Amino acid sequence: MYYSSGNYEAFARPKKPVDVDKKSAYIVGSGLAALSAACFLVRDGQMKGKNIHILEKDQIPGGACDGYLYDGLGYVMRGGREMDNHFECMWDMFRDVPSIETPGVSVLDEYYWLNKHDPNYSLCRASEKCGQDAHTDKKFTLDKDSALALSKLFMTPEKDLEDKKISEILPDSFWDTNFWLYWQTMFAFQRWSSALEMKRYLCRYCHHIDGLPDFSALRFTKYNQYESMILPLVKYLESHGVSVEYGMDVKNVVIKDDNGKKSATQIVYEKDGKPGTIDLIEDDLVFITNGCCTDTSCYGDQNTAPDLSRIKNGAGESWDLWKNIAAQAKNGEYGNPDKFCDDFEATNWMSATVETSDEEIIQKIISICKRDPREGKVTTGGIVTVKDSTDNWYLSWTINRQPQFKAQDKNTVLIWVYALTTNKEGNYVKKAMRDCTGEEVCREWLYHIGVPTDQIDGWAKNRCNTTTCFMPYINAFFQPRKESDRPLVVPEGAVNFAFLGQFAETPRDTIFTTEYSIRTGMEAVYTL
Repeated sequence: MYYSSGNYEAFARPKKPVDVDKKSAYIVGSGLAALSAACFLVRDGQMKGKNIHILEKDQIPGGACDGYLYDGLGYVMRGGREMDNHFECMWDMFRDVPSIETPGVSVLDEYYWLNKHDPNYSLCRASEKCGQDAHTDKKFTLDKDSALALSKLFMTPEKDLEDKKISEILPDSFWDTNFWLYWQTMFAFQRWSSALEMKRYLCRYCHHIDGLPDFSALRFTKYNQYESMILPLVKYLESHGVSVEYGMDVKNVVIKDDNGKKSATQIVYEKDGKPGTIDLIEDDLVFITNGCCTDTSCYGDQNTAPDLSRIKNGAGESWDLWKNIAAQAKNGEYGNPDKFCDDFEATNWMSATVETSDEEIIQKIISICKRDPREGKVTTGGIVTVKDSTDNWYLSWTINRQPQFKAQDKNTVLIWVYALTTNKEGNYVKKAMRDCTGEEVCREWLYHIGVPTDQIDGWAKNRCNTTTCFMPYINAFFQPRKESDRPLVVPEGAVNFAFLGQFAETPRDTIFTTEYSIRTGMEAVYTL
C-alpha cells in the first residue's frame, strides 16, 4: 500500500489500471466498507460496474448503518454516527456521490452546507437530579496523576500496549474525572477496553480535545445514516451497473496458500436454504467483510423485551465466516476472531428509539437542551449523559436534527437513548435494561428528564412508542488485542483478496468510525 503525505493526490485522476477490463470483483457484505470498496472500484479503479457483485445475506443493504421504520414495531435506530471535518477518505468519496434529494449536487455538498449554516454544539453535556444541568462546564477535572498518565499513554508505543486494558494504564482517580465521563459516553469505551485503541483515539483526535466537552468538533448528516449515506451510495453504484444480490449468506472463502502466494479460489454460500459456490480465478478480486458489530442484534418493542435466548458467545454469521477463513491460515495471518467475540458480557450495550409528539414531554426536552427539536436544527448537539445513572444503566440520550426520517411526521420527535450497562437496575425502573420492554426503558428516560413520578408510567404507555435493541457485540472491536488479532486489509502474499471494515487492520485510523470503514475499502481497492 502506498501512503501519501499530502492531500493533492485526492484531487488527481488515476490512470486506468492495466487489464482492469478483464477483472471482476465479489464483495461480501453491503455495509459502509463494502459499498465504499465498490465505489472506489468504479471511480478510481475504473472497473466496469457489471463486473462488480455485492453479496448480502439480508434483504436490505447498509450493515450497521441503519435506520428503518418497521411495520407494527416503530422507528428503530440501533446507533448513530458522529463525524468530523478530518474524515479525508469519507469526504473524498462522497464528493462524487450524487445527492438523492437535490439534483446537481453531491452528498458532500449537502453535508457541508448543512453543517456550515447549522454548526453543532451542545448546551447541556450532562444532567443530574432529574433534568438539572450537571454543570460540567467544559471542564476536564483531571488531577495531576490522570493528566500525566494520559500523556504517557499518548507516547507509549503500540507494541507495549498489546492485550492491555486501559484500567492497567490509568490511575483510579481518572474514573471520577469529567474527561472520562465525556470520553466513555461519546466513544463507548469501558474500563476494560483496549489501551492500544485508546492511544489511537488520543492521537487521532488530539486536535479535537478542546471540542470534546461540548461536541463542537462533530458534524452530523441530515437524516439517519441509512437514508443519508447508504441509499445515495447504492443508487450511485446501481447507476453504474453494479449488482447487489440479497439473500446471499456467505459461509466461507476458500484460500489457497502456495508457498506464501495466497489466492481466493472459491466463495461458499447459502441462498434460499440451498448451498452454492462461486469458483474464482486470480483476475477475480474478493473483498471480505470479516466480523460485524451488530451481529445477533435482538429487538424489543413497546410491550416486549428483546429475546436474548439465541445469543451465544462467539456465535453469529459474521463470526462464523471469519472463523472459517481464519482456520485456513498457516501463521494466524487472517486474524483471531475469538479475541473479539468470546465475551458478550464485556462487549454489549443497548439502545432505544423513543417516538413522541407530546407537548409536555417536548417542553421537558427544551428545558434541558435549550432548543426546540421541531425547528429542524441541531437540538442536543450530541448526547446528554445522565450523571445520576453512572452506577446504574449509565444512560445517555440525544436528539439529532428532526425529522430523522424523510417520512417522519413533522410534529413527531425521535429520541435516541443508549446505556453502557445493561445488567444493573435503573434508578427508577428496578430492572436490568436488557430485561425491559420499550415502555419500561421510556419510563427510566422520562424520570431522568424530570417528569413527575406520579405521571411517568402513564406518559410512557400512552404518549410514547419505544423500540429497543440489545447488541451483544457492539463494542467487540474495543477488546484488548494484539496487532495481529485483526488481519491486515491485504494480508502479506494475498494476490486477489482483502478484508474490509471494523475488524480489518489499518494503522492509520480508529475503529468505530465511518472513516475507518471507508478507509479500509479505499486501501483494499488501491492495493489490489
